[in-house]
Amino acid sequence: MSFPIDTSGYYGPYGGAFIPEMLFPNVDELRNRYLDIIQDPDFQARFNQLLRDYVGRPSPLFFAQRLSETNGCKIYLKREDLNHTGAHKINNTIGQILVAQQLGKEKIIAETGAGQHGVATATVCALMGMECIVYMGEVDMKRQRPNVERMKLLGAQVRPATSGSRTLKDATNEALRHWINHPVDTHYIIGSVVGPHPYPDMVTRFQSVISEEIKIQLEQQEGRSNPDYVIACVGGGSNAAGAFYHFNQEQKVQLIAVEAAGRGLESGYSAATTSLGKPGVLHGSKTILMQTDDGQVVEPYSISAGLDYPGIGPLHAYLFETGRARFLSATDQQALDAGIKLSKLEGIIPALETAHALAALDQMSFNSDDVVVVNLSGRGDKDLETYIEKGKY
Repeated sequence: MSFPIDTSGYYGPYGGAFIPEMLFPNVDELRNRYLDIIQDPDFQARFNQLLRDYVGRPSPLFFAQRLSETNGCKIYLKREDLNHTGAHKINNTIGQILVAQQLGKEKIIAETGAGQHGVATATVCALMGMECIVYMGEVDMKRQRPNVERMKLLGAQVRPATSGSRTLKDATNEALRHWINHPVDTHYIIGSVVGPHPYPDMVTRFQSVISEEIKIQLEQQEGRSNPDYVIACVGGGSNAAGAFYHFNQEQKVQLIAVEAAGRGLESGYSAATTSLGKPGVLHGSKTILMQTDDGQVVEPYSISAGLDYPGIGPLHAYLFETGRARFLSATDQQALDAGIKLSKLEGIIPALETAHALAALDQMSFNSDDVVVVNLSGRGDKDLETYIEKGKY
């Protein structure tokens, strides 16, 4: 087991399942059955077949020569942006819809911020012929309109969250309310390593294919299976959980998580949870979140819809508290600059979420023989309007 989680779903002091009584039967059934389901050989065969033939895995590990020369080290990009639907999210939605079928569920709900998880959920629902409802913040629906239209084209209903900041946090609230009212026939495909146990562990397991492949691909290209650094962006943190998974026990591998600093850590417009947050309960688990002195959630802000979240998953809270992962942050402008830099140097336009991870490269010092893997978690098609409006290229 790469990450230490107990039977109650705790990573050290973080995790657990803080849920309304109406959801207890659903979560309890999932908790009691998920490991048996996903470890069954028939499940694994179907899951891996779909990852190969439908998603297009393994995703390439690309040596970015010009970016490497600029930063004075060997930089590899794990190309999750080349997956079907354009991001890592499809790994998890394939796994969860297969679990939902085993549980006898007929309908699927999901939440989404940047829209990539919503698209991935709508995609697998179309594939499996299941009804799909996706909740998305009203603000995010405007800034990620292409993904909204993709979800609709795939047959999903997209319902706006109109309360609070009208972003990812509020979409998650609406999805949880829906699940409370429809507990019998509906499965909630949570898109990140957040929520009540077993979601953080289950999502992490489905995304662990990322680091599994990195080890094999690095051995082929570098003659070593472990890099010196693995860098990934963190909102809720599923792409980072997957990229870190098979390296957690390798103490010489430095794990770097990059949060969204927004307009600056002290600006009041940020989503840098580990810099600004403290322990509390959010969306069904104990974690680190941004909150007022009396426990009210502070509205987050990021130019990136997928990182616009006031907390991190309990696994990442544990990695932060123990010091196993180093947490950095990047501002909106730093992320934009890093995304434009990659576009011009390597011909790859990254999602703004990924651009935050790339921005960390300029905050770090490397030796010439260091091997650095950046998880390129999504492609930038969905963010072109923001690049056009905010970028300087």
